[in-house]
Amino acid sequence: MRKKLLLPLFFLLIYCACVFVGCVERPYRPNLPTDVETAEISVQKVDGLATDFIKGVDLSSVISLENAGVKFYDKQGNQTDVFKIVADAGVNYVRVRVWNNPFDANGHGYGGGNCDINNAVQISQRAKEYNLKLCVDFHYSDFWADPQKQTAPKAWANYTLEQKKDAVYSFTESCLKEISISSGIEIGMVQIGNEINNGMCGETNEASVVSLLKQASKAVRDFSAKQKTTTKIVVHFTDVHTQGLIDYKAKLLRDNNVDYDVLGVSYYSYWHGSFDNLTKVLKNVKDTYGKEVAVMETAYPYTVSDGDGQPNNVGQSDLIDGYPATIQGQADNLREVIYATHQAGGLGVFYWEATWIPVGKNLQSNKTLWEQYGCGWASSYAGEYHEDARLWFGGSSWDNQALFDFDGKQLASLDVFKYVNYGAVKE
Repeated sequence: MRKKLLLPLFFLLIYCACVFVGCVERPYRPNLPTDVETAEISVQKVDGLATDFIKGVDLSSVISLENAGVKFYDKQGNQTDVFKIVADAGVNYVRVRVWNNPFDANGHGYGGGNCDINNAVQISQRAKEYNLKLCVDFHYSDFWADPQKQTAPKAWANYTLEQKKDAVYSFTESCLKEISISSGIEIGMVQIGNEINNGMCGETNEASVVSLLKQASKAVRDFSAKQKTTTKIVVHFTDVHTQGLIDYKAKLLRDNNVDYDVLGVSYYSYWHGSFDNLTKVLKNVKDTYGKEVAVMETAYPYTVSDGDGQPNNVGQSDLIDGYPATIQGQADNLREVIYATHQAGGLGVFYWEATWIPVGKNLQSNKTLWEQYGCGWASSYAGEYHEDARLWFGGSSWDNQALFDFDGKQLASLDVFKYVNYGAVKE
């Protein structure tokens, strides 16, 4: 009996020694306070918030921005890895979109971060370094997918539905495998489609969309089983303010036996109704259909100024009462989204494109950078794929909603992700 006990103890001592001398990699753990902090902003604590509540940021464009010369700084003004900055602010999840082939025949990127699998791998490697989990957001398109456009990838344009089903399965599984092998990161969530209110992958018929979702879901389950991990599958919609829409979609998924775990929504308070309604809609899904819920996208302006010459999506006329376009107003809005989601029993919240800041302040030089590195919302090359890109290509229309200022310095509002656990009082 003594020998049986001594052997595991021996290996434990060896492991501890290796950790001490640095032989075994230790996961990054930010040093987060546990009591009310004096800060640049005030944030009311959210009571009862789970320790694993998702506090996520979408950083899909960050690689293209850095390639174009953008640098990020902490609150003290020190140039720092942006992944470390967000981890130190309490973020525990990174979301990254994946497009099939966002390039033309000559290799020119469509923009929006040129978010192919290679971009996703780089982001996952950086996130892994700071012990952040990953949510992979498949658009099943070569460029932006949303309620207005769900264009099939160029390579699948002439596929039958059966061929698309096979392609969706293969693409999903191969991308997840490549991310996992290349980075070793924990893929905690996989989003099968992006804001699929009105279709997916070029299909608008509900039965066709359901069949594609089933294949995507099967690919995730098969990957997860091989990896011996538990990866949550997310189905993502928007327009939570539309009466009965989310309930209808949840019922459709249930009645057609779609295998998924989380019903995710986009929620931008200037477009999608009240915080109370968000809670009501999410709680209904959780209680009625037995599914977990989460906010997969949210954001709010900290200024109405434009930093790069590309007009902003959201300006003064879009602001909601009580939430001015200030750092405190942005912080208050994010805190309320977290609170509303928590009240519904939700898994968490992702802030969309937290780092999508200007590449510079000179419009003419910016145009060159947007075209070369794909760090604007669209390049001119995307016009071959989307007509609106042909007409309106350019830079970031989101820079006034980022969690970094126009020069790349962290805003105090990013710290909401940690302050909601214990509160903060303004200096």
